[in-house]
Amino acid sequence: MLNMNFNETVVVDTNQQEWLASPMAGVWRKPLAREAAEHGHTTSVVRFEPDSYFSPHSHPMGEEILVLEGIFSDEHGDYPAGSYLRHPPGSSHKPFSREGCVIFVKLEQFDAGDTQALRIDTNGNEWLPGHGKLQVMPLHEHVHESVALVKWPKNARFQPHRHFGGEEIFVISGTFMDEWGIYPAGTWIRSPHNSEHFPYVQDETVIWVKTGHMPPNSNN
Repeated sequence: MLNMNFNETVVVDTNQQEWLASPMAGVWRKPLAREAAEHGHTTSVVRFEPDSYFSPHSHPMGEEILVLEGIFSDEHGDYPAGSYLRHPPGSSHKPFSREGCVIFVKLEQFDAGDTQALRIDTNGNEWLPGHGKLQVMPLHEHVHESVALVKWPKNARFQPHRHFGGEEIFVISGTFMDEWGIYPAGTWIRSPHNSEHFPYVQDETVIWVKTGHMPPNSNN
């Protein structure tokens, strides 16, 4: 098990991690949270070398992907950097990459009633006004869970706030900050239910953020 206590804040700078080999040649991983070696709740950064693939597999409790670099593909299509994908419980596919890619991926973490399949190219989506000068690109909502991209302009600050159901962030570009630390692009942050912070940036920064998805007082 790795980082499976959801009552603790976890911060991982993936730039400092080594790539670990997966069972498939040419596919490498940086594990962030993992219930077991090759199944169950998993969050990781995955790199496909050019012309590599992963064997066909199903998603009993769903799969969520954000393409960070290159072009990720499966039998349903090609997904460039900036693509956000949701494969609902019971779905399956055979992923590969012709030119190589890097993805942020979350496995087996869907609510059983969350059955919406999504394939969003965020490069063509409109940014909406958010708090203050922030811009927001909503990606998905289900019950209390909310997923979005957030663009922070230079010197932006957000009021101190609590995270009902927790908060999870992956820093895509720039540098995200709060009173607890400084988080460069490539950093993954998971904060528990009712955690609180005061976030801000000095330079333009884009983050992927999910809130409301971790149960209160989880003891996993």
